[in-house]
Amino acid sequence: MTKQQARVAVIGGSGVYDIDGLENKQAISLDTPWGKPSDDILLGTMDGVDVAFLPRHGRGHFLSPSDVPYLANIYALRQLGVQHVLTATAVGSLREHTPPGTFVFVDQYIDRTYRRRQTFFGDGVVAHVPMADPVCAAMVDVLEGASQELDLNHHRGGTYVCIEGPQFSTRAESEMFRAWGADIIGMTNITEAKLIREAGMSFASIAMVTDFDCWHPDHEDVDVAQVIATAQRNAGNVVELLKLAVPRLGKLPDSEWRNVLDGAIMTARDARDTGALLKVAALLND
Repeated sequence: MTKQQARVAVIGGSGVYDIDGLENKQAISLDTPWGKPSDDILLGTMDGVDVAFLPRHGRGHFLSPSDVPYLANIYALRQLGVQHVLTATAVGSLREHTPPGTFVFVDQYIDRTYRRRQTFFGDGVVAHVPMADPVCAAMVDVLEGASQELDLNHHRGGTYVCIEGPQFSTRAESEMFRAWGADIIGMTNITEAKLIREAGMSFASIAMVTDFDCWHPDHEDVDVAQVIATAQRNAGNVVELLKLAVPRLGKLPDSEWRNVLDGAIMTARDARDTGALLKVAALLND
């Protein structure tokens, strides 16, 4: 396994294709048993903390939500020794109290995807990890504290419903998700949350509200131009939040989930497929 080269990783979403404030930058290209990540990974330091940055959709945004190589992305971060993963993601709002421009620090998810592989296991090795609380509260404490210092419009807690996309939701779906108790809607985060847990890393997300989803009677239906415009307006706030929060994340203790697989693999040792084990080797060793 690659020795630790980063303690904190940032996965950038729509409008976040680079990370400001990173020093001693070095772009590396990694291969994994699950293929290549979305793009080169940028390594560097922020206030002495080793950081890895990966743009989820690739630089230039050429990967749709369904086509992101999620397994390769998360596996590569574990290969680098990452303990804490922070993602940035553009979302639509399902609630009046989280208007466009708000940063939501998610704590729960509803999965409505259907085209994606969302586990490193199967094909001869079966594992089940707990997901009751997918987000690291200590990481959210850091994000909330930094947001307060910067006087950013933010909301702690909320349920993110993840749809397959790439189309936005219908009005009926939007109303259904509201009835379910969802607060925001996006297309990527749950897949990352599940894989990050299997990979033994802690997880938190900055959900950047770019629009009201189509349920809202007083706002036009969401379109790409609206998403991009709001993401660009948010860009400065995202940069400042990352610069303040990421070094603090690096000072947190190691992930409490580092050894999550110790009690998660159900397949008997003598029945485990050798090839399948090789594809998860980095998750089983430090």
